[in-house]
Amino acid sequence: MENKRKDELFQLFPKLLNIKKRETVFWENTKWMEKASSTSFSMEEVEDAEETLQRFSSYLRVAFPELQESNGFIESAVHRMNGMKAALEKHFHLSIPGQLLLKGDHELPISGSIKARGGIYEVLKHAERLALANGKLTKEDDYAVLATEELRTFFQHYTIAVGSTGNLGLSIGIMGKKLGFNVVVHMSSDAKQWKKAMLREKGATVIEYEADYSVAVEQGRREAAQNPMCHFIDDENSKDLFAGYAVAAKRLKVQLEKTNVPVDAEHPLFVYLPCGVGGGPGGVAYGLREMFGQHVYIFFAEPTASPCMTIGLMTGLHDEISVEDIGLDNKTEADGLAVGRASKFVGKVMETYISGCYTVQDEELLTSLALAMDSEGLFLEPSAHAGMFGPIQLMTNGRDFLQKHHLLDKMEQATHLVWATGGSMVPQEMRQDYLKKCSR
Repeated sequence: MENKRKDELFQLFPKLLNIKKRETVFWENTKWMEKASSTSFSMEEVEDAEETLQRFSSYLRVAFPELQESNGFIESAVHRMNGMKAALEKHFHLSIPGQLLLKGDHELPISGSIKARGGIYEVLKHAERLALANGKLTKEDDYAVLATEELRTFFQHYTIAVGSTGNLGLSIGIMGKKLGFNVVVHMSSDAKQWKKAMLREKGATVIEYEADYSVAVEQGRREAAQNPMCHFIDDENSKDLFAGYAVAAKRLKVQLEKTNVPVDAEHPLFVYLPCGVGGGPGGVAYGLREMFGQHVYIFFAEPTASPCMTIGLMTGLHDEISVEDIGLDNKTEADGLAVGRASKFVGKVMETYISGCYTVQDEELLTSLALAMDSEGLFLEPSAHAGMFGPIQLMTNGRDFLQKHHLLDKMEQATHLVWATGGSMVPQEMRQDYLKKCSR
């Protein structure tokens, strides 16, 4: 990006200067209450995703015994976080009115992160598409047939590829290899070695890059295009991934109703979603707005070194601006969020869906990690802790937002929901390494 254009952007959007200095910022998306303008995605695709996952439930029960109890559904619980709420209040010397909940996607079966939703769904949908087209399956069949050696042999003729910072690669690698596919995962320099090792143990081919996420994705996309038997799962542009993530919102609505957590004009719901390229949080956010309308306030959380969605939405440039363009290095402890350029597809849809974005420093991620361990005995990887900083940002830098939308007098009845994006699969030695870095 030319220096002249950069200077113009800094003048037009003063918060870019704060972002450049790695300061934490809270940014309101003033378009979020407008009528959704995007026609590139619809709830019909979410309904289709839910029906597809239902058809695969019998297969998933056979392939993954841990899904027997849930009847083949990949879902996580909602946890009350009273201890963590008290710990955050004490540490940051403020009051968080309302209740604090955690959506436990860190404990999702199979691959232990939010990516188990969209990533596994796209693999399953691709497998269904191939099996149907080749006469190996009908939609009326018991999908447990996909666990047979005949179908595994069939899928061995095909390859699935993906570019990833880690968790998406894990979900696709585990699911793809279970079905029998060849799997190639292009991993950025930020991806943790234990994730690469786990993928190789599962039988996936891992290609490592010295460059960041965008390069890994672009190279994976280019190589896949040369192989007609290869399906590339594109985290930047895939509607299937997006739909798989969005299913979570329908299920959350049922969970909140069952636990008597109201969401209405007098009981606002604030949701904090850690964000990398945008696919996972974008899909969830889309579903949440469709389920709860203007009673839900959704914020994307990003590291101060990698706020690609924040700057993309703020400037309206989306994927035409990168964090490197404004002087950031995209280096963060939150490896799953180390993305320099946001998805254009997701950014355009989110223009009228999310209430805003905020950034968080790595030190705060590690502080939150320690507080969660001490107060709840809960381990989440650093990326997931970006969500924990949401109530703090809202009650400090977000007070003008609350006042503007007449929410200050409703906060005692509010629900703060942090979306825990990963953590249960982190090896014990890595957990200890993180804890050593924490300041208590």
